[in-house]
Amino acid sequence: MKAIAADLLKIKAVSLSPQQPFTWASGIKSPIYCDNRLTISYPQVRRQIAIGLAELIKAQFPQVEVIAGTATAGIPHAAWVADLLNLPMIYVRSKPKDHGQGRQIEGVLQPGQKTVLIDDLISTGGSVLKAVAAARKEQAEVIGVAGIFSYQLAAAEQNFTAAQVPFATLTNYTELIAAAQEQQELSTADLTLLQAWRQDPTNWQH
Repeated sequence: MKAIAADLLKIKAVSLSPQQPFTWASGIKSPIYCDNRLTISYPQVRRQIAIGLAELIKAQFPQVEVIAGTATAGIPHAAWVADLLNLPMIYVRSKPKDHGQGRQIEGVLQPGQKTVLIDDLISTGGSVLKAVAAARKEQAEVIGVAGIFSYQLAAAEQNFTAAQVPFATLTNYTELIAAAQEQQELSTADLTLLQAWRQDPTNWQH
């Protein structure tokens, strides 16, 4: 949905800087940085995201019985989507609590329940797939992952395939670049750099 991509640009949840790239935690140099946590501060944007995710889940994963949010960024979106779909919600911590009952999953999850996890951003898929593994450990049947934005990295496709879980996002890198072009935010040189990064992020030269 290019409209969602345009919204992310408008509220500066996504920043494009091909000439002075960002450095991700993984060490990858990137011309784009996405912080979808900002979306929760914009009621109209977050509502469109929630509606979009709800429709996406109904279309892609119609058997869903439980909506799960990944801590922390996926939790608010999971709550809004669960409300729209009138479904139970749980959330998955990045690691088990070190006190109390030591839970990693909060909320009620019955063994075998068909679960869709929501995350705000898909880069390589590493963090959300850890949440998938945690949910499976509690005997959830994870039928899919839904997100707001995907960088469309080959590593994500490989990792989700290896984990045997499908994923879908509302918008992605390709749509975002198209939206930025429509807003006349990109020079020809910028566009060339952005497209080159999309093809080969690891060996990208800026």
